[in-house]
Amino acid sequence: MLSSGAKDGGLLKSSGIVSVMTLLSRIFGLIRDMVIAYFFGASAGADAFFLAFRIPNFFRRLFGEGAFSQAFVPVLAEYKSVRSPADVRALIDRIAGTLGIGLVGITLVGVVGAEVLISIFAAGYVYHGEAEKLALASDMLRLTFPYLMLISLTAFAGGILNSYGRFAVPAFTPVLLNLSLIACAIGLSPYLAEPVTALAWAVLIAGVAQLTFQLPFLATIDLLPRPKIDFRHPGVRRVMTLMFPALFGVSVGQINLLLDTVLASFLETGSLSWLYYSDRLLELPLALFGITIATVILPSLSRQHVDASTGDFAQTLDWALRMVVLVGLPASAALVLLSESLITTLFFQGEMTERDVSMAALSLGAYGVGLLGHMLVKVLAPGFYARQDTTTPVRIGIVALISNMVLNLVLVWSLKHAGLALATSLAAFLNAGLLFHGLRSRGVLVLQPGWGRFILRVICACVAMVAVLLTVMPDQQDWFAMAYWWRFAVMLLICIAGALTYGACLAVSGYRFREMVR
Repeated sequence: MLSSGAKDGGLLKSSGIVSVMTLLSRIFGLIRDMVIAYFFGASAGADAFFLAFRIPNFFRRLFGEGAFSQAFVPVLAEYKSVRSPADVRALIDRIAGTLGIGLVGITLVGVVGAEVLISIFAAGYVYHGEAEKLALASDMLRLTFPYLMLISLTAFAGGILNSYGRFAVPAFTPVLLNLSLIACAIGLSPYLAEPVTALAWAVLIAGVAQLTFQLPFLATIDLLPRPKIDFRHPGVRRVMTLMFPALFGVSVGQINLLLDTVLASFLETGSLSWLYYSDRLLELPLALFGITIATVILPSLSRQHVDASTGDFAQTLDWALRMVVLVGLPASAALVLLSESLITTLFFQGEMTERDVSMAALSLGAYGVGLLGHMLVKVLAPGFYARQDTTTPVRIGIVALISNMVLNLVLVWSLKHAGLALATSLAAFLNAGLLFHGLRSRGVLVLQPGWGRFILRVICACVAMVAVLLTVMPDQQDWFAMAYWWRFAVMLLICIAGALTYGACLAVSGYRFREMVR
């Protein structure tokens, strides 16, 4: 049995690997979004693409990276622990065949019914009679919807690799989507009658590339699937039993974003693009830390549950929560404070106007309020899924979703697109709070000593960081006047100043960073 220190060190090492790869992906993701902003800005065409991409992306997270992964990884961990290698391979083969045939059916329905789907999720376009935007979005959806099937199978392959400690490959895979979008926006769009459709072609190309990329790595561990359709296999039935409740519970955040899309289609042109650009900046710290930590702890929690290691299970969750608070609180404060400066630095170029920057900054600030809530949801949900409890997050998700819908309708009238972002943030905190209470009431999450002192140190360090940022941050008009690369240099220096202040204040207050790896 590994010591607690060895296990925590292993989790931190795995988190570091995933973080590095995820950082690489997010850097290319920012470059991708900068290229899209340069060529297409917040135009009607950009709105149509973001809509056509968000629909399969929603279903992808629902079926692939969301509910399926949360159901599949614990079952695979159980098979690894108590079954033979032949049983593990049989499970993987039958999951591949069963999942694959289901995804093919869903994809065919999505491609054939593209116009109907667009009419549902862009009800505002129908209401305003924007036939050209509807037609363009429908055409692009026919190209982007197969991405659901391809990336869900990629997530299946990634779940296997993660369970066997190969975290780097799945974490690197999203880079291929970013590279494809960058290449097609620059190289393909000038040759198309409707240039923005190059982005839809890029999504389809990336789906093929991402799946193909992971297959050789599965072969190296002798787990390359040989798909077999078998709905009666006990492992397949177990995964399906866990998956269907989790379809809703794990994807509440995505459902909220999709509801935002529907309501944003009723607002002025550009609203979908403003929400997209701000959401992309929210996703950077969320992916680097929240999703990374959740990815790493799920296999560990699943194994600890199978081994009945309740103490280790509680310590792993406590470690994850501390890591999230340590990073999430200052990141949330920085996103709110630097929202307009960040949008200006990254996206103010080409077709992106000053007004687009200001409007996107409003929604970024509103999203930034809820960053810590989103991160907490990511690390608390695995506490249920590792124990193969998918019904509790569903009940909690329903409450959060209904609350988000009510908040959307209340806030959208006065705050427009920013109200939609703020409603999502508030619902995330509600979701996280209910998940936390559920784990605590079951005795699964036992907070380790020192939380009060830890929180006080983090808050004091955040206050000092905010004070420094307010002191060194230029006025917004100065940002607009700066040369493109000079903005990057200034923003980098500001971020370094904030990070050094935060770290120094933690150290001065007595916090020892080695506490996270003891």
